Amino acid sequence: MTVPDTGTGLEDVLAAREAIGGRLLRTPTFSSATLRDLTGARVFLKAELFQKTGSFKTRGVLNNLAALTPDQRARGVISISAGNHAQALAWGARAEGIDALLVMWQGASEAKIEATRGYGATVDLEATSPTEAFERLAQLEAETSRTLVHPFDHPLTIAGQGTVGLEIVEDLPEATTLVVPVGGGGLIAGIALAAQGRRVIGVEPELSPALHEALEAGNPVPVTPTSIADGLSAPFAGTHCLEIAKQHVESVILVTEDEIETAMRFLYARAKLACEPAAAVATAALLANKIPLTEGETVVAVVSGGNVATETAVAILAGQ
Repeated sequence: MTVPDTGTGLEDVLAAREAIGGRLLRTPTFSSATLRDLTGARVFLKAELFQKTGSFKTRGVLNNLAALTPDQRARGVISISAGNHAQALAWGARAEGIDALLVMWQGASEAKIEATRGYGATVDLEATSPTEAFERLAQLEAETSRTLVHPFDHPLTIAGQGTVGLEIVEDLPEATTLVVPVGGGGLIAGIALAAQGRRVIGVEPELSPALHEALEAGNPVPVTPTSIADGLSAPFAGTHCLEIAKQHVESVILVTEDEIETAMRFLYARAKLACEPAAAVATAALLANKIPLTEGETVVAVVSGGNVATETAVAILAGQ
């Protein structure tokens, strides 16, 4: 299972679970009779919105923090995020007594910015877009000598996120297809390594297609993410993530903004899962019949987080 191009494989995901230990929740997996009736497959929902800080991001964060040297801990950590990784790193760093600086951007979710600050991190908002924020990150990383905890494109991050996949295959060994939301690609790369030969399909918004475009081009290419699914607003796919996806991901499917909003309303009303737009994209692809399925196969859609501003959730749920 080892992927030579990245140096990351199943054994690294297993090691990440040991490093994380019992500090995180083993999130539940629910069946969906409605999705079964719609698709003809046995469909389950992996509810990562119940994870610490409201998303899967804490898994990769704790795996990175466990690898820091005493000197790196003393110098502090830095990262970039639309919000979920920021909250996870702020939470993890506070728990371990490490100073954290998070680069976000103007127009990012105010709720996620405030939650990040609430966990004790410093937030830099000089950038006006995700692309500019990565430039700001490079500048501050050089100036401060902090250690970067990458939100998606690092072997430790990928391995940590892969523990989601381990739980899926252990709880549902009969699973044949795993459907995963995609931003920069860390979650799907990790799950692909943990899937042990199962079919893995990514789903991205049409308005934030970083991995889809990278697979088309054969290398990461810049995109301008504008989707309401702000948790998937990476301006490029990770290099490590792309190499794993080339080998272990069957395809990356695109969904529209209307399909994302429809799926979020479905998850709220029928599955009682108060997720964020980014977490609804895998379900959106199933509801829109965009994933070829065979009768009776077992499918797991990852519901990746629940950090959404109240006003955004209210507008989507009201169909506005």
